[in-house]
Amino acid sequence: MDIKDQLKVLFPDHEEQDFVVPHEKLAQKNPLVCKYEKKGRNGKPVTLIEGFEGNNEELKKLSKKIKSTLGVGGSVKENTIITQGDNRDKIMILLQKIGYKIKRVGG
Repeated sequence: MDIKDQLKVLFPDHEEQDFVVPHEKLAQKNPLVCKYEKKGRNGKPVTLIEGFEGNNEELKKLSKKIKSTLGVGGSVKENTIITQGDNRDKIMILLQKIGYKIKRVGG
């Protein structure tokens, strides 16, 4: 007796239904640009993510997801996500899992 048979015994009136998970389409046409920068920041390294195509609220949600996942600080300024430290590889993997195309700029 498998699990479906056991469930039919417990819930005889239940009718099995197919459920389709909706796939969210991203509105991003051009790839995001992920780059590393120290110049003009008193020698402190930051990772910049530029080229986001969307509204400011979506940008802030994406920034919060990146910062909380990596456990780093940062901010959003002028349609650019700024995170503390050199986390380009981790950020690129995270954004690719979400579904964004991303391009690494610089070394």
